[in-house]
Amino acid sequence: MRGLVRTLAGLVAILLVAAGCGGGDGGGSDDGKVRIAAIFSGPTTDADYNALGLEALKAAEKDGAEVSYSESVAVPDIERVLQEYVADGFNVIWTHGSQFYEATAKVAAQNPEVRFIGEFDGEPEGQPDNVWVIDRNFHTVFYPLGVLATNLTKSGKVGYLGGLSLPFSYSEVHAVEQAIADSGKDVELTPVWSGDFNDTVKAQQLTSQLLSGGADVIVTSLNLGVVGAFKAVNDTDPGSAWVTVKYTDKSQNGPEHYAATVLYDFVTPLAEILADIDEGTTKGHYVIGFGQGASVDVGDNVPAEVTAEVEKAVAGISDGSVEVELDQSEVK
Repeated sequence: MRGLVRTLAGLVAILLVAAGCGGGDGGGSDDGKVRIAAIFSGPTTDADYNALGLEALKAAEKDGAEVSYSESVAVPDIERVLQEYVADGFNVIWTHGSQFYEATAKVAAQNPEVRFIGEFDGEPEGQPDNVWVIDRNFHTVFYPLGVLATNLTKSGKVGYLGGLSLPFSYSEVHAVEQAIADSGKDVELTPVWSGDFNDTVKAQQLTSQLLSGGADVIVTSLNLGVVGAFKAVNDTDPGSAWVTVKYTDKSQNGPEHYAATVLYDFVTPLAEILADIDEGTTKGHYVIGFGQGASVDVGDNVPAEVTAEVEKAVAGISDGSVEVELDQSEVK
């Protein structure tokens, strides 16, 4: 973890210097204790995105930091919660979710003595000098899923099932489209959105519709809603329909129909950002990628030749021979 203990000790020194220089009104700790707060959009028991964030926070705690967090925070409440953590003397405040970035940047600009970590899909304009950005880079990691779907489908029809139709979701669809185009194969992609990342009923209904339309590979970008997608494909014969998932391994919901997971890890990004803060860099843009917080796990039931194509795509992205375009334009 690039010496997280050293990182936290260095961060204490930085904050003590800031306190000695006057810093500003409110925020920051004057007792030399590293205090890290995180704000999560959903429950940390979701075995998904928020659970991954808590895992990273707990890793920092294990190495000596005092930590605190708020879960299931709605966007309208985020600025208030941020200000409360500043007032409580937290040195580093991390907002886990790109929907929180705008408020994070606003509060950061008002509190230059505090370090903030926000998340964004791409590189934001006007990033404050005390803000680190974790770029989730979804388009890059979804390209191998497009390669998988293109080589796995027998019907020549693939479905994409998202939650909310947001720019990051559009970028995932376009990445899958690029993978299909790069393959030169005649494969049709049908994207749909349920309107809720956690609605299992709607996800099941839409997955059933995609299957009825001939799709035999469903690329999902959901949280708990993916359980509904599995319920739909589980009604089909093994090997006749497949599901890919995101963030954490959810194969237990339908092992015979499980194709792959885009796995995410925020322990590494958080540790490396803290290391850079230790070295005096208080602003930066950390891009999650293969070997840096992201990986693709292909299910054991997927044919070996398909798995090999996915591994080839990951290797190409990693060495730069495959470039995935970031296209956040609305899917029409």
